Amino acid sequence: MKVCIYGAGAIGGHIGGHLARSGAEVSLIARGPHLEAMQQRGLRVYGDGVDFTVPVTATDNPADLGPQDYVFITLKSHQVDGVLEKMQPLLGPETAVIPPTTGIPWWYFYGLEGPNKNRRLARLDPGARQWDLIGPQRAIGCAFWTAAEVTEPGVIHQDGLRASYPIGEPDGSESPRLVRLVEAMTAGGLHAPLQKDIRGQIWTKMINSLCWNQAAFLTEAINGEFQTSPDVVEVVRRMMVEMEDVAKALGATIPVPMEKRITMTVNATDHTMSMLQDLQRGRPIEIDVLADSVAEMSAAAGVETPTVNALLALTKLKGKIRGVYGG
Repeated sequence: MKVCIYGAGAIGGHIGGHLARSGAEVSLIARGPHLEAMQQRGLRVYGDGVDFTVPVTATDNPADLGPQDYVFITLKSHQVDGVLEKMQPLLGPETAVIPPTTGIPWWYFYGLEGPNKNRRLARLDPGARQWDLIGPQRAIGCAFWTAAEVTEPGVIHQDGLRASYPIGEPDGSESPRLVRLVEAMTAGGLHAPLQKDIRGQIWTKMINSLCWNQAAFLTEAINGEFQTSPDVVEVVRRMMVEMEDVAKALGATIPVPMEKRITMTVNATDHTMSMLQDLQRGRPIEIDVLADSVAEMSAAAGVETPTVNALLALTKLKGKIRGVYGG
């Protein structure tokens, strides 16, 4: 099995390292000191009870690698358009692609019965470039529920939260390509439960990222501090209700009850949401893919999201003031 990780940062390195343990032929696209460290010393992954180093093929040139069985795209969503042409040597006739799902993926309506069947999402895929250059038939959905960071070049740390990669075909089938990938991920030590309704998992991840990341970014609170701020939790709850109304109007089912998800988040007391981590480190925040997901899906559903829209406006303004948002 040949697997390429395109964008071997924290999440990509976590996936690639574990897949390499399963015996898969793993290659990673990276750059700079991180690339050099992996070429010289391999890839180290540690945390949550594991600590291992594996040799990997690492390069900054996809043309070195040839067609793959699977390509995980673990770049930030806004970076994908800029590498679509470079990615083409990796894509053979049978290659499956696992795109990022911070927001709603560009392939969401592919083959989905109803009035929006095969609807293109212009904000999330301008000019339908991913639809045309990757192809929705290649897509496998996967929600990346992992808290990890690159602590030094060639080294990935996963925090104490359990990493999970629920994964599934858009049509709900247990296809041979999906089963083979799940078996390899599981053999490498990843929690990758096969899903018959991957869209419900994607909505869950998107809503969680949208609501809690903004709450953390605006207040600069770690998760445990929300336990003593019921008014803030209520704002998050109102946002979640609005987004679940959109999802339900489009026929989606959210698999985990809202109150359970809220409790799980505030009980991860020492965890810092990713958008707050980006603020603290002066890195660009990944807000546009979430805002564009809200705009596209609320329009498709005909459901308004006033609380969500208000928080998005505040987040973007604070991001501009603090120099981490250029939109």
